[in-house]
Amino acid sequence: MYTEIIGYMAALIGTSIMIPQAYKSYKTKKVDDLSMVMLIIYVFNCILWEMYGLLIHSNPMIACNIVALIIAIIQVIIKVKYRK
Repeated sequence: MYTEIIGYMAALIGTSIMIPQAYKSYKTKKVDDLSMVMLIIYVFNCILWEMYGLLIHSNPMIACNIVALIIAIIQVIIKVKYRK
């Protein structure tokens, strides 16, 4: 039980890392300081972690990386939409 609690806590914290940046980018429409390479690597990283979570049947990891992948894709869309 403790393992699941720690897993879900880590998922919540890990997933929330990109939310402030995505929100700021959306509100300010300024994305010049965001690296597209970093965003693409982050998307790829989320996909790999999602695959790993599915392979080991880890619900916290699966949930975390679905949300993280959605946030990462939104951030890429914002970057493309508001680039100069």
